[in-house]
Amino acid sequence: MLVIGIAGGTGSGKTTVVNQILHELPADEVCVISQDSYYNATHDLSYQERTKINFDHPKAIDFDLLVAHLKQLRKGEVIEQPVYSFVTHDRTVDTLITHPRKVVIVEGILIFNNKELRDLFDIKIFVHADTDERLIRRVRRDIEERGRDVNEVLTRYQNTLKPMHQQFIEPTKNYADIIIPNDRYNTVAIDIVRTVISNKL
Repeated sequence: MLVIGIAGGTGSGKTTVVNQILHELPADEVCVISQDSYYNATHDLSYQERTKINFDHPKAIDFDLLVAHLKQLRKGEVIEQPVYSFVTHDRTVDTLITHPRKVVIVEGILIFNNKELRDLFDIKIFVHADTDERLIRRVRRDIEERGRDVNEVLTRYQNTLKPMHQQFIEPTKNYADIIIPNDRYNTVAIDIVRTVISNKL
């Protein structure tokens, strides 16, 4: 099994890179685990309390469960990924049955922050994008997909996302084996990743 970690700031284009890699591999040989599924359960908090959580801090992630699930997959066991709702800011009762595959992709902004998790990755990729570009993508996504209003998104970006990015995300670029500048459709970088995957498999 080949485990690939793909990190990068919010709106950097991680999903685009994941999809480009998926496009290169047979569907039955790869699965994706999203860090976003592993936000801590917050059933005991009111909705108002949940909206105040700093979701861009490593403490918001249930790394123990994520590590445990990745180790189970490595052993050939099936896992039940949590399903997280960005509308309610909480885990739902649903789970996603995930089978072990030849290639497991783990993606998320904070996945290189946890050493135990980081050590499970065979390849570490960091997707880098210009700050303005990331902000634009984040605003669009939060308004269109998550029902936020523009003031809420911009306030959150200024007060939380930007400082958290500088403190916890940007420095983890140093752990990456490959850094992909995602200002455009980067075919060269994806070709390199595809070659590395082929060689490792």
